[in-house]
Amino acid sequence: MTVSSDISAALEGIRVLDFSIMLAGPYCARMLADVGAEVIKIEPPEGDDMRLRAPLRSGHSVYFGQLNAGKRSITLDLKTPEAIAIIHALVAKADVVVENFRPGVMERLGLGEKALRQINPRLVYCSISGYGQTGPAATRPAYAMMVHAASGFDRTLMRYAGDRDRPAPGAVFVADVLGAIFGFSAIQTALVQRSRTDVGQHIDVALMDCMTNLLVYELQEAQFPVATPRPVYAPVRAQDGDLLIAPITERNFSALCEATGLALLRTDERFTTLPSRNRNWQAMMDVVEGWTRGRSVAECVRLLDQAGVPCSAYADPGDTLTDPHLIQRGLFQQVSDGAGQFTGINPPWRMSGTKAELGDHVPAVGEHTQDILDNILGMPPAEQARVRAAGAFGVKKP
Repeated sequence: MTVSSDISAALEGIRVLDFSIMLAGPYCARMLADVGAEVIKIEPPEGDDMRLRAPLRSGHSVYFGQLNAGKRSITLDLKTPEAIAIIHALVAKADVVVENFRPGVMERLGLGEKALRQINPRLVYCSISGYGQTGPAATRPAYAMMVHAASGFDRTLMRYAGDRDRPAPGAVFVADVLGAIFGFSAIQTALVQRSRTDVGQHIDVALMDCMTNLLVYELQEAQFPVATPRPVYAPVRAQDGDLLIAPITERNFSALCEATGLALLRTDERFTTLPSRNRNWQAMMDVVEGWTRGRSVAECVRLLDQAGVPCSAYADPGDTLTDPHLIQRGLFQQVSDGAGQFTGINPPWRMSGTKAELGDHVPAVGEHTQDILDNILGMPPAEQARVRAAGAFGVKKP
C-alpha cells in the first residue's frame, strides 16, 4: 500500500513525554512516534539501562534501537528540583505522558498524574504496570514472565502441549507487547475524546489484564467446561522437518482429502463431520502424517497450498528477514544509530491515508537536550547555565 508523500502522519503535532523503561512503555511510545507524534524520551544522565542490552554492536543495542527509533532524547536527573521544574515546563506543552514504573514512583518524584494534570488538564497520562494502579497486587514487582505465570497463560500452554507436567521456560515477553499495544490503543481513544471535551484523562494499563484478555476461549471454558477439548494444532513430521496443517473448516478438510489422496480421511467415521474431527483431531493428524513423512516440507507446503489447505513450514526468526512476502509488504526499515545501520521492524499495519513507519534514527543519550531547551522551552542561556550548575542534567559544576 503506497502512501502519498504529501500526506501528513496522523499524530503530527502531538507531543509525548516518554518516561518509560524496559519494553512495554518504550514500545507503546515508539508506536506513537511511528504515526507522527513527537516523542521525547526522558533519560537519566547515564542513559536508559536498555542501551546496554544485547544484541550489541560497537556498544549500541539494537534491542533498544527497535524500541526507541524515531524518538528524541533529553537527559535529566529527576532527583533534582531543577530537573522536575523542566519536566513541569514540558508538561505544559505536551499532550501525552507514558510511564511504566511501579505505582507510586512517579508520585514520589512529583510527577504523578494528578500533579501533572493540574499543570495541563488536557494531558493524557498513560500508566503501564504489572498489576495496575489499584487492587491488592498493585505494588507487587512484575515483569512479563511473572504475569504470564499468574494469568494462567503458562499453564494453558502446558495443557495444550500435552506432553508436559510443568510449565515450559520462556523468554518471549508477550505481556509487554500486549501492554504496549493496548496502551497505544487507549491513548488514541483518549485523544479522540479530548478533541470533543478538551479534557485529558488517566489510562491505567495492567499487564495482568492484558494477558487475561488474551485467553479469550480459556476463561470461558473455565466457567463452562466442555466435554470435548478443542483441537490443539501440533506439528506433523515430513522427511526433512516439521510443518503445521490446520484443516479447520469443511472446505479445508475437503481440500486436504483431495491433496493427499488419503481414502481413510473420507471413510473413517471419526473424520466424517466437523465435530467428530474435532474430537479425534490428533488421530486425524496421525493419518495425515503418514502422507507428509514421505515428502519434504517444501513439497508438502507446495501441494497443500495448491489445494487451498491452510499450512506452514516452521521458520526461525531470522528467516523472516529475507521473506519476499514481508519485504514486499514493507515490513522492514533501515535504521541508523551510532554503530551504523540495522534492520528494524515497522508497525504491523498499513494505512492508505497516513504515514506509519519506524523512525530511521535512534537518538544518542541526551542528543536533543539542547534543542528542547532552546526551541520548545525557550530557556534563556543564563537559566540553562544555572540549572546545569545545579545538576539538572547530571553533571554538577564546582
